[in-house]
Amino acid sequence: QLSPLLLLTHTHTHTQLHIHSTCRYALGMEDGTIPDSDITASSAWLSTGAGDGAWCPAGSVFPSASEYLQVDLHTLHFLSLVGTQGRHADGHGREFARSYLLRYSRDGRHWITWKDRWGQEVREMFCNENTYDVVLKDLGPPIIARTVRFYPLADRVMSVCLRVELYGCLWNDGLKAYTAPMGHVMHLSGSPVYLNDSIYDGSIEAGVVFGGLGQLCDGVLGGDDFVESKELRVWPGYDYVGWSREALGQPTVDIEFHFEKTRIFHTMQVHSNNRHTQGVRIFSEVLCEFKASMLSRWAEPPLRLQVPLADLRDPSSRSLALQLGARPAQILRCRFTFADRWLLFSEISFYSGTHTHPLTPPFSLSEPFESASPLPSIAAPPDPSHDSSNTAILIGCLVGIILLLLAVIVVILWRQYWKKLLGKVRGCQKGFPRRSSTAPQPTVLDSNVRCGSHYAEASGGGPSVPHYAEADIISLQGVSGNNTYAVPALSATPTDCPPLPELPRERLIFKEKLGEGQFGEVHLCEIENPQDLPNMEFPFNVRKGRPLLVAVKILRPDASKNARNDFLKEVKILSRLKDPNIIRLLGVCVSSDPLCMVTEYMESGDLNQYLSQRPITAWHVVCCSYPALISMASQIASGMKFLSSLNFVHRDLATRNCLVGGERSEDEERHIKIADFGMSRNLYAGDYYRIQGRAVLPIRWMAWECILMGKFTTASDVWAFGVTLWEMLSVCQEQPYSHMTDENVIDNAGEFFRDQGRQVYLARPAVCPQGLYELMLSCWNRDCKLRPSFAHIHSFLTEDAMNMV
Repeated sequence: QLSPLLLLTHTHTHTQLHIHSTCRYALGMEDGTIPDSDITASSAWLSTGAGDGAWCPAGSVFPSASEYLQVDLHTLHFLSLVGTQGRHADGHGREFARSYLLRYSRDGRHWITWKDRWGQEVREMFCNENTYDVVLKDLGPPIIARTVRFYPLADRVMSVCLRVELYGCLWNDGLKAYTAPMGHVMHLSGSPVYLNDSIYDGSIEAGVVFGGLGQLCDGVLGGDDFVESKELRVWPGYDYVGWSREALGQPTVDIEFHFEKTRIFHTMQVHSNNRHTQGVRIFSEVLCEFKASMLSRWAEPPLRLQVPLADLRDPSSRSLALQLGARPAQILRCRFTFADRWLLFSEISFYSGTHTHPLTPPFSLSEPFESASPLPSIAAPPDPSHDSSNTAILIGCLVGIILLLLAVIVVILWRQYWKKLLGKVRGCQKGFPRRSSTAPQPTVLDSNVRCGSHYAEASGGGPSVPHYAEADIISLQGVSGNNTYAVPALSATPTDCPPLPELPRERLIFKEKLGEGQFGEVHLCEIENPQDLPNMEFPFNVRKGRPLLVAVKILRPDASKNARNDFLKEVKILSRLKDPNIIRLLGVCVSSDPLCMVTEYMESGDLNQYLSQRPITAWHVVCCSYPALISMASQIASGMKFLSSLNFVHRDLATRNCLVGGERSEDEERHIKIADFGMSRNLYAGDYYRIQGRAVLPIRWMAWECILMGKFTTASDVWAFGVTLWEMLSVCQEQPYSHMTDENVIDNAGEFFRDQGRQVYLARPAVCPQGLYELMLSCWNRDCKLRPSFAHIHSFLTEDAMNMV
């Protein structure tokens, strides 16, 4: 059984080592195979003098990369070489580009700057010195892309012209991204051996790489000695990506593969090092799971294959062909089990075909998997106990059935306990008519948090068993009905911030009541001629003679001493918030009762009402333009980035808690500021879930760990931001999970905890690009450590999201 495997190994290695020499075909810019319609600019071809003979930007090229020539290949291609040339025009042309920036995309939305083998973005690739020579540049490492952009560069303002050609071949694997733990560093004889994925072009966060491709699919196989490399001027271990069982803290390495579309998988080939004299061995077992799409469940049963390590005493590296049984999937998750201290891979490839039939498994549970691949492969070894006795199997089945029944009984009792404990009283909707669904909020305070404080000390604790323990149910409302926040512990000294100016209360002109709480109210007021109050921190954009809109939180005179202390603590914390996208505290009235605090208010009200009252076309395209929506979303992300930098947790982020100012430009761009009193408004009573008559929770915006474990962090605010972004792109026409009852939403949080593929995500809005929806999905990642930071979200919205339509 070993001989065929070794034969496969040597044959496959020989083929893969020559992928760069064979995958270097011109893709058709010169001969017209790539039509003009696939080129976003006036097209031109290398070695062709027709017409102007090159692509020339309409204006001069500045030192910054802004003009580009884009080539759309429609399908993923493996690109190993690019060629450039200036405008010759039979000797009359004088323009050429001395350098350029190369960017590529696999989805047409997210653009990646090409990196060298050291993982550094190449901001300038030097090319032509004249108009007639063709300059070829090897892409080391190669790139896998569907769309490529060339940005001509100049060290001064000048005119340039550019002709390009792409060299490579079709990417038959269909792999568009893989997710894996970051590689580790091995210390060998006192010297470090770096086994990281240095050319990975996706994201890296919390020790995990995701959303991109790297060395595991660059077509280069590592040698027998993993310290040596075929590449020049690279560090020891460069050819491999490796993981330490001790550093990883678990006996397996999980790698998830995402493909462009559903495919039929026959074989997975894994090239692994086997230097067992240095603690490196091929994996002993692999467990693969298959999923038809991002939102579907993992198919049952998973495929488990064992590797006969006794036959692998040769320390040579090799490729193992693992038979996948012709199973259909768009996402594969394979769990490789360590056989020693280290596991090193240099390449993973797939033998598969496109899927053209309904997703019905082409296998039977009673039959062994059979591969359509002509290559020999590793299959799971037969169970020796099967031939010796059937009694053990029968006993095992009976024990399994008994355990299953016990588990079902426990689940039923658990669910009954939940429903009995969580008596719900739905808030009546008042004021404007609300949508049919209910909208949730972000997080729950632990039992050590005072419910009256506007901000409270952040805590990551929670019970190990997810449920609504009675001690964990804490009110999110402050004394005036607004939501409370979570912040680090505050100093008891009054020197944290300067004293706030006292506002003459007679200058407040009451307009309407916005909301109320147990001990206070929130009113909308006006202040006439605010410029006459020089000691107040009023906005500078208020014209003379125009009243200023403000929100006034008032503490009732009969409030308790604790409520009064909480109110003053809220004043202290709000005074620390100085950000263009956060509502600011302007002044206070604390010299006499009733105590008041005055905050900014925006002339167009809250974002929920602003968007829901906007007209939409027959095609459900928002009349509020897509760039305007993204601008507003980026402002919200900017404000949340500021809060997270202070370790503040908002806990009620939603469109109802974002206020809209006047137009900042002619394209409907509005100034957005994050507020905190949406919870106090009767208008949004239907957006909250009431527990046992004493706590209101915005469960439809809350992360699963907030609902089940009372755990609130910046990561739970990121979850709520994803829901808020979904609201905006849905134009606030319905609440999140509008087809679910509140109990169903809680059950869905339990599905996120169990992570068995049955959790339900919010559907992609009609006007939402796929790339932006993938950002939402990353905000709703089950693992809070894998959710993006607000800095990353803000960068994505300001740099990438605008290019998605």
